[in-house]
Amino acid sequence: FLGFGGLWNGNSYDLICLYSEEKTSDVQSPADPGHPVKCSPVIIDNIPLNGPTVNVLASENFIHQSMSIIVENAIKKATDVREKVCEWRSPEQLKELLDLELRDGGESESEILQRFKDAIRYSVKTSECLKFNELRSEHRDTTLGKWLPEYTYEVAPVFTLAEEAVLKKMMELIGWKDGGDGIFNAGGSMSNMYAVNLARYRCCPDIKENGLSAAPRLVMFTSQECHYSISKAAALLGIGTKNVYAIPSDERGKMIPSALEEQILSAKSEGAVPFMVNATAGTTVLGAFDPIDVIADICEKHNLWLHVDACWGGAALVSSKHKHLLKGIHRADSVAWNPHKMLMACLQCSAFMVRDKTSLLQRCHSARASYLFQQDKFYDVSYDTGDKSVQCSRKPDAFKIWLMWKALGSKELEQRVDRLNFLHHRYLAEEIKKREGFRLLMEPEYANICFWYIPPSLQTLPDGPELWEKLHKVAPVIKERMMKKGSMMVGYQPHGEKANFFRMIIISPQVSRQDMDFVLDEINNLGKDL
Repeated sequence: FLGFGGLWNGNSYDLICLYSEEKTSDVQSPADPGHPVKCSPVIIDNIPLNGPTVNVLASENFIHQSMSIIVENAIKKATDVREKVCEWRSPEQLKELLDLELRDGGESESEILQRFKDAIRYSVKTSECLKFNELRSEHRDTTLGKWLPEYTYEVAPVFTLAEEAVLKKMMELIGWKDGGDGIFNAGGSMSNMYAVNLARYRCCPDIKENGLSAAPRLVMFTSQECHYSISKAAALLGIGTKNVYAIPSDERGKMIPSALEEQILSAKSEGAVPFMVNATAGTTVLGAFDPIDVIADICEKHNLWLHVDACWGGAALVSSKHKHLLKGIHRADSVAWNPHKMLMACLQCSAFMVRDKTSLLQRCHSARASYLFQQDKFYDVSYDTGDKSVQCSRKPDAFKIWLMWKALGSKELEQRVDRLNFLHHRYLAEEIKKREGFRLLMEPEYANICFWYIPPSLQTLPDGPELWEKLHKVAPVIKERMMKKGSMMVGYQPHGEKANFFRMIIISPQVSRQDMDFVLDEINNLGKDL
């Protein structure tokens, strides 16, 4: 109530005085609770700083109405297969429907509630079991953890400890028996940027103070199938995208280790300084897992930092049956893992972890802001995690996965991964093989099911340039039709020289075999006239 430790207010109740209709109000003195303090309004530029700012009862009523809207529209309807996945409108139409302009005057409570309803109505239902468009979904048990910022223990004691508990558990699953360090941050792209910056700091610690002018030409290595955030990190950090060496992948999208070592030796012969290798555990398109164990051997040989981008594939670690896909991940120096993907924590929920226990993460990013991270506090300041981050305040993203983990338990999470990843996708792959007009791009290794739909008019054409040129145009049309109809969402993309194909991502535990049958039936219905 009397918290003024940071340069922000957590909510509208962080006031010197409680709400009162009177011009002055009595507030209990924190020093002497038995004696009230007379509090007069303080007004600057016609703004009451400690006067009546909120009607508590009205706010409570508003919150109840809001939650009713969430339950009815964002939970019940979003999990009902009879409802549309989306209410498609063009950008121009949606601008008119939502009235996005920010005006000087505020709107009434009823108008705000209507905006709320409209926002939900015209948003994609991320919990809908017929939505297979991205590598994430959401579980209802995590929605309570979407609020409140954190950067020091005194500001967020519960969330700080929840983050510590979750990171400890995730490190155990990685196989770091002695633990390590880590932090939740704003997405997998940010986690990969942390990895690049930390690897560079270990290689050239003087860069933090002296900048890039005195640094050698640093180069890093990643597979051609890696996430685009690796190149973005190189650009942002001044390494340069041309100093990111793309290593060829095999036909299944896995990095070729022999090609990696060749590139490392080539870079050294050019006078460059290799400092990092990024391996991917679960590529975005094909769902491929790089051979981490072999790559780790090469990194140890050349003294390179090994980062594993397991943002998508990390969920396999909770499965005793399928964690072998990430064999060797315990040898990584750092790991990125997004629970908001297959584990279904609310977006965003992204962990970056390092095996180092010498405070490397802290030393790399620390600015030692004396107004936040005082060293003479009355508690153990090692719990002030904010100085390890490039941000200041952060959302308590770890609390979402902690709450869900508490609600479901490790076993249920394991069963979910097994069920979604390795039972549903097998069923769908077999159905695709059986159906006329459907063709798998390759046998799936993970939850990425990649396939073509070939309309009847093209089924007599032999494989060749004519077929692939025409087939390339099919998926975009079907995607447009399904979006405008609102029946489901399935992504598509080309890959190398391959024509556009559908990439179906199975994440929601609500998905049934009937749903998967519906997807294939619907694609056929939407595209059979092409």
